[in-house]
Amino acid sequence: MSELECGLQLYWDEGVTGYDFGPGHPMDPTRLALTMRLVEAFGLDVAPGVAVKAAPAAGDSTLRLVHSAEYVEAVKRVAADPSRSDPRHGLGTDDNWAFAAQHRAAALIAGQSVAAAEAVWAGSARHAVNFAGGLHHAMPDRASGFCVYNDAALAIARLLELGAERVAYVDLDVHHGDGVQQAFWDDPRVLTVSLHETPASLFPETGWATETGGAGAPGSAANLPLPAGTGDSGWLRAFHGLVPGLLAAFRPQVVVSQHGADTHVDDPLAHLAVSLDAQRVAAAAVHELAHTHADGRWLALGGGGYAVVEVVPRAWTHLVATAAGHPLDPAAETPEAWRAEVRRTTGRTAPARMTDGATPHWRDFEDAGYDPGDRLDQAILAARRAVYPHHGLLP
Repeated sequence: MSELECGLQLYWDEGVTGYDFGPGHPMDPTRLALTMRLVEAFGLDVAPGVAVKAAPAAGDSTLRLVHSAEYVEAVKRVAADPSRSDPRHGLGTDDNWAFAAQHRAAALIAGQSVAAAEAVWAGSARHAVNFAGGLHHAMPDRASGFCVYNDAALAIARLLELGAERVAYVDLDVHHGDGVQQAFWDDPRVLTVSLHETPASLFPETGWATETGGAGAPGSAANLPLPAGTGDSGWLRAFHGLVPGLLAAFRPQVVVSQHGADTHVDDPLAHLAVSLDAQRVAAAAVHELAHTHADGRWLALGGGGYAVVEVVPRAWTHLVATAAGHPLDPAAETPEAWRAEVRRTTGRTAPARMTDGATPHWRDFEDAGYDPGDRLDQAILAARRAVYPHHGLLP
């Protein structure tokens, strides 16, 4: 199979599991290894039209597309001596523990996302996935929210460097995609759209509907903060009530999406109530939007997700399957070989099926109207009122 025949390039290097803050930290790299093992157990890595690629770590010149040279050097210094801390750069803090491989592993993750963006732009792959990526909180000059280098922003910056004029970023993590928004706040070439739990109850306490872009790029940011406790029907209603209209108006050349699995009802760090089944439906919707508006050019990333065994591997395996054009039957049993691997590596019992048993459905915001007394509908309407007029759309 030549690269030009590749429908999906899946980026994977076992070295990304070195992104490990240490025992007890929520960002457990076991979730990455178990995802790849589940992908392999279903044979998705060798499915027709799929190629697994490994890219080199991002070099300093690439990292400086988003991050300051001073910050990159600070990461290297702390990595060389993890007993040090550098709170000014967010390193060695309560969230972002220092560890020896933090520069090497974070740069490796970034390298996969940047290479994936290059492949999609060049046309050597229609879709690309790096589920180790999606580290969307890192800022130009500091680590934040378990994120050292912002691979999502770096991938977008590389697309712009290659000549892309319109890139849409869709963030489905439970936390606001603040680092990506900040990186392109004044850049009209990038539309950042984030659906997340309300900043009133969750880190990073940003992402209000009124955040719509800088003076040089009004309407370049769209935010839909959701009430805590929002479940499948509300989450999908919100997605369909905001994202398709914006992408239709923006006409992106590439769609970059972040699929944090921490919207799940069982995630220990957040307060939404979304099922694995709704996450799968949302990934399929982004896939369809990429084909509708960007000639299929789609780069999908992972992100948060701290139910390491129960949720993350299944969510991102569905993402890979969707991007590969070989969607899995939600009722399928998880392969016994994978369940044995889970027992061997974690001592825990793996989920038996690729579903939570939910059948996601939602009322369409355009067709069904809205309830002005409903908190979710209030949030959707606030987001639309804030950003739609910038794109010539009626709220």
